[in-house]
Amino acid sequence: MSTRNDDLRAIESEVGSLIRRVKRVIAERAREVHPELHPMTYFILTHLATHGPQRGADLSDAFGMDKGGVSRQVQALVDLGLVERKPDAEDRRAILLDATDEGRKRLEVMSQSRRDRFDERLADWSDEELHTFAGQLAAYNLALADD
Repeated sequence: MSTRNDDLRAIESEVGSLIRRVKRVIAERAREVHPELHPMTYFILTHLATHGPQRGADLSDAFGMDKGGVSRQVQALVDLGLVERKPDAEDRRAILLDATDEGRKRLEVMSQSRRDRFDERLADWSDEELHTFAGQLAAYNLALADD
């Protein structure tokens, strides 16, 4: 029988493996969207596709990056045709950034492909096991939210 300390170490080890896998998967997802897409830039694209048009300053805040870094990432996305700049209707001096239709389409194709592969890998799991794991993972993330 394992001790609580053994279990905590096992969780830490498994989470470490998960983090390494996630880093690899994010890079793969970025390349699936566009072969020249950098993983950090992928996050900006998904953020814009999910949250709609935003100012560069909003992206800086969301990602904890300086404006220059965000500007370089956004320019790469614009150059790839995945993000567009448009004037803010409420403040003509401001520019809003948003995913293009092409950017959204590429994200959706990649996401569906990933979900299909994920479902294949977990095909042996029952619906109840998936539901239980999702709940436990959410509880784990909530418990460590301030970490």
